[in-house]
Amino acid sequence: MGNKKEATARIKINDHLKKTGWRFFDDEDGQSNICLEMHIKPTRAELESFGDNFEGTKSGFADYILLSSRNFPLAVLEAKKEELDPLVGKEQARTYARRLKARFIILSNGSLHYLWDLLRGNPQLITTFPSQTSLEEYKKIKPDRDKLVNEEVDATYILASQDADFAQRPEWQNENLRKDYLENNNFRLLRDYQVRAVKSVQYAAKYGEDRYLFEMATGTGKTLVAAAVIKLFLRTQNAGRVLFLVDRIELERQADTNFNHYLGNDYIIKIYKEHKDDWNSAAIIISTVQSLTVENRYLDIFSPTDFDLVISDEAHRSINGNARALFEYFPGYKLGLTATPRDFLKNVDIEKLREDNPRALERRMLLDTYKTFGCEGLEPTFRYSLLDGVKEGFLVNPRVIDARTEVTTQLLSEEGYAVVIKEGEEEKEEQYFHTDFEKKFFSEKTNYVFCRAFMENALRDPITNEIGKTIIFCVRQKHATKVTQILNQLAEEMFPGKYNSDFAVQITSQVTDSQVMSGNFANNNLLGKTRFLPDYKSSRARICVTVGMMTTGFDCRDILNLVMLRPIFSPTDFVQMKGRGTRRYTFYYENRIDGEIIKKSEEKVTYYLFDFFANCEYFEEKFDYDEILELPPIGPSAPGGAGPEPPARIGGFEYTGKDVLTLLKEEQIGEEGMKVDRMMYQKFEQDVKSDAIVRQLMENEEFGEARNYVLEHYLNQKETALNLDKIRHLLLPERNITLDEILQYMFGLIPKLKSKEELLEEEFKKFQSIYKLDNVKVKAAWRFFAAFITDTATREIIKNKDYGRLVTNAMLDMEDIRALNDFKNVLQAYIRDYVPLNKFE
Repeated sequence: MGNKKEATARIKINDHLKKTGWRFFDDEDGQSNICLEMHIKPTRAELESFGDNFEGTKSGFADYILLSSRNFPLAVLEAKKEELDPLVGKEQARTYARRLKARFIILSNGSLHYLWDLLRGNPQLITTFPSQTSLEEYKKIKPDRDKLVNEEVDATYILASQDADFAQRPEWQNENLRKDYLENNNFRLLRDYQVRAVKSVQYAAKYGEDRYLFEMATGTGKTLVAAAVIKLFLRTQNAGRVLFLVDRIELERQADTNFNHYLGNDYIIKIYKEHKDDWNSAAIIISTVQSLTVENRYLDIFSPTDFDLVISDEAHRSINGNARALFEYFPGYKLGLTATPRDFLKNVDIEKLREDNPRALERRMLLDTYKTFGCEGLEPTFRYSLLDGVKEGFLVNPRVIDARTEVTTQLLSEEGYAVVIKEGEEEKEEQYFHTDFEKKFFSEKTNYVFCRAFMENALRDPITNEIGKTIIFCVRQKHATKVTQILNQLAEEMFPGKYNSDFAVQITSQVTDSQVMSGNFANNNLLGKTRFLPDYKSSRARICVTVGMMTTGFDCRDILNLVMLRPIFSPTDFVQMKGRGTRRYTFYYENRIDGEIIKKSEEKVTYYLFDFFANCEYFEEKFDYDEILELPPIGPSAPGGAGPEPPARIGGFEYTGKDVLTLLKEEQIGEEGMKVDRMMYQKFEQDVKSDAIVRQLMENEEFGEARNYVLEHYLNQKETALNLDKIRHLLLPERNITLDEILQYMFGLIPKLKSKEELLEEEFKKFQSIYKLDNVKVKAAWRFFAAFITDTATREIIKNKDYGRLVTNAMLDMEDIRALNDFKNVLQAYIRDYVPLNKFE
């Protein structure tokens, strides 16, 4: 590569290789070589080690050969000038790779990279080079689409993993014993529709599809079907390792338990955050999205070739900006699981929106579940609805209890609840509506009536006749606290001696160990066992009072009551909530009395849905199912971004007199900061890390809660005078690091605080993983991206379209603007929506 552009590309490629651990023959450490630049002449012995076919490349040297740990050719890297699309070197590289018997090819011009597995098909765009270890692991897999398509899948597909010898067992061969054999061992057969779901993947794969979406109602066994799909890919060697993504910690633990039960005999399964040092020994890795996307951690941890199949549980919630970038980082197969896909393109005039508001169109496309998983016709790969489940006897429908008080009847009316308020001599009338309940409109008596109505009409456990297990959904955490207190008081009145303020339990994000408590409720040991019948397996606590937790992915089959003490406006939320009760269950009790075995068994045939705010009526009669979905909010106002509710102000004194300045003194402090600041930070770090509440919040990945707790209890305190700005100056003065980053660094969740340059490069990799720009746009897009994010003056030029001023701009020029054309609007929209500009200040 003789000219300047070729040299620039070579420098960038070398940098990418070194960042992912490759070393060159001329490295000073003298160790065995991992990466060979063929223009650096190797010794004859080294040439001979590549075999006889290597001589065939003499007439056209490969730019780089990436070697295995045993010094055999692993991949050919074909480098092109920056101005050329890397794909132009495709056939040239294929020739080199075949002669060297290398399976993998990397095509790069320094800015744009493709990975090509010669056994799988077409080159795939990547944003980071794979490491040597990752490629060697990847090489062990011999993908064969025909084996995937022709693998025999039947009802016993998972059972064969749970018990490899099941077919020879007498209790399986005898149909009269078979049911007890399955139930006593908790073995699972795939239902007919679950077999059809797996076969739908095989059918789609037959026609070249590598993205799949399962739309299955809550309670129909999405996790079991996912296990079958995982086995299908691992068993046929079309995947060597699978990444299963969830969006909540309780789902992470639940998936780990289920997958180990279904597939643990055949494959090693690990939760990533519990095995950070040895995750790569597992075939199935489970993680929350948050664990990997926080500060773009996945870019430091994984190579693009580490996972061949990525599965997104609750896929309708896992395709926002950061999570989508994680999902697209791995170029292999993709599967989405959801009960409620989000169709953000429904009834949208795409061409008109592209013209009127391209930013909104891009966000809709990014968020649309169907598009993400390749279902352009808005049809999933497989669908099994609640109606299908009820019709075939696998799910139950609710019995709706529509309950309204005098107050809520008025709140639900078009006129609302009118209140006359006296202001001075004047009287003013204000209207309140159901949306104001427990936000602006408060009524303790109404909450009491709600609770008593529920207690008197709740569906009872068919074995003990106590109140059936229940989930109550409240407006907010303070509302949940009130309702829990009322229920425990009523339980003491109605069931004297049976409960000790453990009838109802608040399970919200502010409650310590709330994740563990929800799991205990599902496993029937929350606060102990029932006192109504000895040895009966049911929880002492009968009611979980929550707000947003337990709405999705919470698997508790013996739920008999769901209570909606709040108005609901999203059909997705409504379906998810009522889905907590649709699973079938057999209530069973067995005991020996005077030598005689007493058995009692009752099937769950329905559940009660208490609706205190006419939600069922709203979704039956008033909701417009053809309306265009509103885009979710961005930033601090988005769900999960606001942190806990602010505490109410109680008491205090407000000084209202005058004040004057008596001293003004300036002193410039050096880069090292003042000693008192450094010492205060050390104490701050020690105190925060030893705080059990902060540690618990960080372990539960409740980062917003941890941030707010630390702000309230440790920063801006009068006795320390330590604030966030001082900490930033001590740790990384070049940019505006966030308190979230500081806490994650303290607790070892991220290895370091990244520089502005590192952060910028990561953000662009995420953008590129989603949009997959070609060579024409990628360089201009990178310069635009960097300039817009880091330079205020350039940002103003672009916002005002004052492009003439780019003549004197060092970061961006008119050539870039012309190359991008309308795509610069997409870049601006993406940056505004997904890049935290405050981090670069």
